[in-house]
Amino acid sequence: MAHEHSSGARLSQASYEEDITLLLAPRLAYFAGVARQEHVTRAAQEMGVPQSTLSRAMVRLEQDLGVTLFARKGRTVALTPAGRAFLTSAERALSEIERAAEAVRADADPRAGKVAFGFLHTMGSETVPGLIRAFRADHPGIRFTLVQNYGEAMIERLRAGELDLCLTSPVPHAPDLVARRLDEQRLRLVVPDDHRLASRKRVRLAEAADEAFVTLEPGYGLRRITDDLCTEAGFTPRIAFEGEEAETLRGLVAAGLGVALLPPPAVARPGVVELTVTAPRAVREIGLAWLDGHPDTPPVAAFKRFLLSRRGNLLA
Repeated sequence: MAHEHSSGARLSQASYEEDITLLLAPRLAYFAGVARQEHVTRAAQEMGVPQSTLSRAMVRLEQDLGVTLFARKGRTVALTPAGRAFLTSAERALSEIERAAEAVRADADPRAGKVAFGFLHTMGSETVPGLIRAFRADHPGIRFTLVQNYGEAMIERLRAGELDLCLTSPVPHAPDLVARRLDEQRLRLVVPDDHRLASRKRVRLAEAADEAFVTLEPGYGLRRITDDLCTEAGFTPRIAFEGEEAETLRGLVAAGLGVALLPPPAVARPGVVELTVTAPRAVREIGLAWLDGHPDTPPVAAFKRFLLSRRGNLLA
């Protein structure tokens, strides 16, 4: 429960900003109404509040500020110079509050609201556009804010309230998150087209133990999966280059600078051959994550239901 100051207490220079807000914010609309009408009774009627409530609120506002805002003559009032100055700022603040309220109402609108959706870079060229196209067939007015990033960065943005949902890999496990496995994606060993393994269709990962690898930077989910698969195959990969985007890594492979474990490309790239890895099982799980206990707006709830309905068929 918010603590209260005595109505006669004047705010000191040492008062905390939140204390000022607690004292003044509920009274700004009352003050603006009285200033607009220049009459307490008419203002009370316009705002639908008892006249006595309005009168007391104005007295307390002046006491808290330590400034006289109104010159009074009966129930008629006129703004003092201090009152006119305060009104300008009060109306600006009330206008900002109104715009903020309109924005959040618009974002929560079931037909035309907004979803803040994060996803991996490797899902941006085909998978996510296809998902949104299919969803908007039944929800044409819903808007999206789209964020491409690596898994850990998206989880942080979820926690910061900047994202509603994200598609990520590996599927996260954390007490403050809810995550659902939706699909898995096979990873391939990508080699230059003149590589000693390029004539093969299948390969055991251990056969690349002596190769230089090009990988994503530490912190990326695919980098962690690459390291784990190489360990399972019995070796530690020798990292030649680290990057931030899968197609850049394919370019490095095509230039003969190493090999890489990557998901299938949206469009085949010349200069490389993509080999099926027979052992160990080389896949990455794709999951949907959101904050536990975080209430969904209607558009977010609708898109979440849609994505969960695509379990096992997300990447088709």
